[in-house]
Amino acid sequence: MNWQQACELPYYGGNDLGANWTRARTVFKLWAPTALAVEVRLFATGTDGEPGAAALAVHAMQPAGQGVWSAAVPGDLQGVYYLYALQFPDGHQAVVVDPYARAAGANGQRGMVLDLDAAAPEGWQADARPQIPAHARAVWEVHVADFSADEHSGVPEAWRGTYLGFVPEDTTLDGDGRHPTCLNYLKGLGVSHVQLQPIFDYATVDETKPGGYNWGYDPLNYNVPEGSFSTDPYHGEVRVRECRAMIAALHRAGLGVVMDVVYNHTYHTDSWLERTVPGYWNRRWPDGRITNGSGCGNDLASERPMVRKYLVDSVLYWAREYHIDGFRFDLMALEDVETMNAIRAALDDLPGGREILMYGEPWTGGGTYLEGGARPADKRALGTLSDRIGFFCDDTRDAVKGNVFDAGNAGYVNGAPQAGYDVLHAVGAWRSGAHGFRPRQAMQVVQYVSAHDNYTLWDKLAAVARRPGYDTPDADLLAQNRMAAGICLTCQGLPFLQAGEEFGRTKHGDHNSYQGPLATNRLDWQRAHRPEFAALTAFYRGMLAIRRAFPRLSGAAGEPEPFLLALPGWLIGFVPETEGNDPVGQLAVYYNPEPTRQWVTLPSGTWRRLCDGVHAGAAPFGPLCRDALELEPRSVTVLLAE
Repeated sequence: MNWQQACELPYYGGNDLGANWTRARTVFKLWAPTALAVEVRLFATGTDGEPGAAALAVHAMQPAGQGVWSAAVPGDLQGVYYLYALQFPDGHQAVVVDPYARAAGANGQRGMVLDLDAAAPEGWQADARPQIPAHARAVWEVHVADFSADEHSGVPEAWRGTYLGFVPEDTTLDGDGRHPTCLNYLKGLGVSHVQLQPIFDYATVDETKPGGYNWGYDPLNYNVPEGSFSTDPYHGEVRVRECRAMIAALHRAGLGVVMDVVYNHTYHTDSWLERTVPGYWNRRWPDGRITNGSGCGNDLASERPMVRKYLVDSVLYWAREYHIDGFRFDLMALEDVETMNAIRAALDDLPGGREILMYGEPWTGGGTYLEGGARPADKRALGTLSDRIGFFCDDTRDAVKGNVFDAGNAGYVNGAPQAGYDVLHAVGAWRSGAHGFRPRQAMQVVQYVSAHDNYTLWDKLAAVARRPGYDTPDADLLAQNRMAAGICLTCQGLPFLQAGEEFGRTKHGDHNSYQGPLATNRLDWQRAHRPEFAALTAFYRGMLAIRRAFPRLSGAAGEPEPFLLALPGWLIGFVPETEGNDPVGQLAVYYNPEPTRQWVTLPSGTWRRLCDGVHAGAAPFGPLCRDALELEPRSVTVLLAE
């Protein structure tokens, strides 16, 4: 199906696709304009291997206009499972899970009719997104299983590695009552948002068997929570209730929830979507081959009208029914600008929707073919992309600690101080246009040095330093880690941390642990409380507190780029500028990438130091200083004028 043929298919603008439940009846609606006939098949269970499995009924669906097929089935179908069966003019048939299914049985092979109110945890109606000022935002990325799977996490064994692992509020290391873990730990760290790696239903873990693991970038059912994170994958309402319980627990702790979404591809080329309208959903080269910009061989054609609608509908569903606070788009450059702007506009129309975060990866994993003049949502499109859609800045990442694709390549903090040229531009969120892209707002720039992809920060620093052993708290690596964090937390933009980065998280050199094992990926809560790494965590905690106390560091209020100070060598110093009088006083920030102490001349005035783990507003760390300051080796120093 080419672009012209796709555009000639009828467009359906309604908001009632899927299984629309009431106690009296359920109305099933499916957009399948090229089908000759469609029926809905009802089942007692989500799989044929469960007790009580039975086929219940088959109902023919009728054309309802604009390419939609509809069937109204009387009775209370809550908990009934279903599939669609389609026939096409060329004689072939297809059986599909409803692309708009809201719940599913084990392994997502049948949709389930769901009363959303019946799948609400206690207190869900009172759940609300926390109010978090833009300058105080900082994101902490974690996989649901990684968070609580450690046997030392203090989480009840039955809940470890599940949605419910986020629910207990007072967990400690082995239950010792002294060393906080999981949510108890997060409440004191100082981040504002938890970004969850994919939590929609993905194809690569067998939910019926314990021990499976995958990061989850293999979408199967976009509007259904993943069943392997639930305590019961067979009953579709359980995963919905427990996923919501996780979100509510994070909200009670004052934390926003960002959902990592993979709308750029499906796991199967023969996906439910592509089966419903063959040739429509996947993007193709002119010769008919499906494009592979995702590296998975099945890109979604977001520029086509009903694909765009599906993406908008899906995001809105998660925002409304799961109270999601933000969306991180995997390989965002495979989405087109118009689709991304449409999602942003739709979120903005929700109550409080302008506070919902949107950001993504402004790159692809390979070549793709956008039709109809569509433009990819990459860094080159920032002029046409909403200025409240952010992007991960790989330029900052690689400048700070070295290129992610070359294990031995060094950056500013670990042996290549000349990378300071790029760090200078990172300080002002790259609004100088130095690398051929120019953000319009500082908070569009996601400033980070590690994420789930590639080496953890600690492993990258160890690889560059060629240090034997990833568990050794080497003093120089600790200093490099502190400096990398200090840069991200003092540059303008949105800071982003990989979970455990703040206590030297290691995967022992595994740079692509997407298939596990869990032993490699889980957060090591004992490591978090080893004295050397606990001191590193304290530094992160202190820097996050400083950032919250001094809003101008973020640039969130439209502050200009910081004023750069003239310093020798590759030292960097800057003064965050603000318009008018600032009641909290003037700041100065210094970076020293050298392995030796360095002296700098200070701006006129009297200053006190606010870093090295000391919270803003606490007693100053070190004596007051004037005229000059000695910078520690490989350090970030924040000063406040008296």
